[in-house]
Formats: sequence, C-alpha cells, structure tokens
Amino acid sequence: MELEKCKHSNDCGGCIYQGVPYQEQLELKAKLVLNLLKENNITYDRFLGIEGSPKQFRYRNKMEYTFGDEEKGGEMTLGLHKLGRFMSIITTDQCQLVDDDFNKVLRKTLSFCKEKGYPFYHKKTHKGLMRHLVLRKGENTKELLINIITTTQAEFDREAYVKAIEEIELENLHIVGILHTENDRLSDAVNCDRMTILKGRDYYNEELLGLTFKVSAFSFFQPNVLATEKIYTEAISMIDDLNGKTVFDLYSGTGTISQAIARSAKQVIGIEIVEEAVEAAKENAKINGLDNCKFIAGDVLKVLDEIEEKPDCIVMDPPRSGIVPKALNKILKYGVNQTVYVSCNPKTMAQNLATAIEQGYKVNSVKVFDNFPNTKHVETVALMSKK
Repeated sequence: MELEKCKHSNDCGGCIYQGVPYQEQLELKAKLVLNLLKENNITYDRFLGIEGSPKQFRYRNKMEYTFGDEEKGGEMTLGLHKLGRFMSIITTDQCQLVDDDFNKVLRKTLSFCKEKGYPFYHKKTHKGLMRHLVLRKGENTKELLINIITTTQAEFDREAYVKAIEEIELENLHIVGILHTENDRLSDAVNCDRMTILKGRDYYNEELLGLTFKVSAFSFFQPNVLATEKIYTEAISMIDDLNGKTVFDLYSGTGTISQAIARSAKQVIGIEIVEEAVEAAKENAKINGLDNCKFIAGDVLKVLDEIEEKPDCIVMDPPRSGIVPKALNKILKYGVNQTVYVSCNPKTMAQNLATAIEQGYKVNSVKVFDNFPNTKHVETVALMSKK
C-alpha cells in the first residue's frame, strides 16, 4: 500500500523516510546496522539480511497526543511536537502510521474541547486543563481504548465527552473503554494520579503468536504487533531445542516472548524492573494457562544474585540504553551456549556485543527487522554462543 506523502511530514519529523521507496528504506537500515557492527569490530558468522514490516502504514497500536498550540497565543492544537520546537504542538489528524479511526477520535476530541472553551495545560506556567489524549488498539482484536488526560484545575464534562465520542462513525475499530485520567504533576509525561472509567473497561485485549494478552491503560506493549510476531518467531527459532530447558528472559516487559517460549521450554524466568509490567505478565500467563513462567520484579543486576536457578539459554531485550556493564558481565558469566539479544537500538547492541566478544563469546548470526517503516528506528536480533 502506497499513500501520498503525509501532510504533516515537513513539521512533524517522525517519518524521516516519508517518500523514500520502501525497498530503499530497508537497504538503508540494514546498512546502518552493518556499519555499526563494523565500527565496533563485531565479527559474525552469518548476516541474515533485513525483514520488512507486514504493514508499511497504519501499523502503530498506540499514540500519545499532546494538547498545546503551534504558535504562541494561537488556537489550541492536539497532536505531536513540532520538529525542533518543544513548545509547539501540531495537530496530526492525518497521520499515516495509525489507524484512520485514531485520526477521527483526535479530531472529535479537539473540536469538543474547543467548543467547551477548555484551556490546554501550559508547560511553563503549569496552568490549564487539557494535557493528553492516549489511544491504544488491539491489532488483531480491533479493540480501541481511549484515555483523556487532564489536570484538576477545572471541571471536565465527562458525560458530554463520552456522548461526543459515541457520535464518531468508526470504520475498523470498536471502543471497549473510555477513561479519564487526572494528572497534576509538573512533568510533561503521561502520569496518573487518579483514573476513572467513564465507559467500558480500562484495558484492551491483544493476540500475539496464538496467545492472548490483556493490555492495561498504562502498561507497555509492542507498538507494531505484526512485525513483533516475526521478531519473536526468529528469536525463538535461533535456540536449538527448548525442550527441557530453563530459559532466562531478561528485561522481560509484560512477558510476551517469555510466554511464547514457555510453550516449549521446561521453565521460563522473566526479570523486569517495572512492577506493573510484571503484574501484567503474571496475569497474562494465567489467562494463557501457562504455569511454567515465573516473573520477578527488580533490577536484573540485583535479581541475578538472588535466584538459585541456572539458565540453559538466555533471551534479553534491553531498553534503548542497552545493558549496563556490570549487569552484562554478570549475564555473560553464566557462559550459556546460546544467548539471543533482541535490540531496539543497534548502537548500544553493537557495544554490548563487543564486550561479549572480549569475554569469549562469538556472534553466530544477526538479522534486522523493520518494525517502524518510514521512521529512523530499526530492530535487530543476534545469536551469541560461548566459544
């Protein structure tokens, strides 16, 4: 599917590859990863190329929109930060990375707030009512969760907002929850002091690799589900035989790959520092009838000192900042024959792989995945083994 160049592309800055043929995008991203490996002196047995996303557009399942203005004193906007201008917000109601139903909800929400005369929250003065709009959907279930975030500085007409949203004629999605979150913290982040369910429920369901996941309003979930399925399938296939093995899933998030592995392994132990993600992982494991998953909340560096189990293989999916040296050294000391590194930042991955090579590991294979077409982001999976 090819679309005309997005009308927001000159101001938004999110899609730096807008207008670049998709095959060329893939080649650029593969070259980026190869160059980073070369710069860090990473040798590897096989480079398996790059795999594109099943969808080049409309693939994002979550968006956080901000209320503001594009020009100081201008009319209220709702959307994303303008490129290079933190205080400016542009109304991105024709974004091509999201389901067009997201654009409809954005437009309706903005017109509702304008009609009511609600002021947006100003980052410098800390005055105003409207802060964010967060939309989340199930790619495979078509469930839509709407969360409007305000301060408590004025009354927000919840009943009228629900009525306005119900007037929208959605094409692809169906609303399962409308939420109102109150946040009086000074930072620009989407935080929750109190959340009220205005209609429906506070979560949506998603299906991934034949498993069901309950995704709550504030829990992390992979933004491009169809592409994530391809990454996880590749990562799991890199392990020779899971039967009878104990697998450590480090930086496990909500336990998606843990549960996919658990269907074949003897035991999976997931470690994740975000407590809410760990609780979600436990709940989802119950939903999927998996009793051989154990999820531990805590810093990988500390938790590895506290658990008695020893891994037969390790899967790790660290944050963009990569793995800190002390934690990486502790992981490498296990000396397991197969370690799978899933990365959302090839730069920090290359640095971590260089450390592993210094400590007697070899990189068997590397494969790149384009989870975020039209943007600069890229994912990589690497298999390491102890020499």
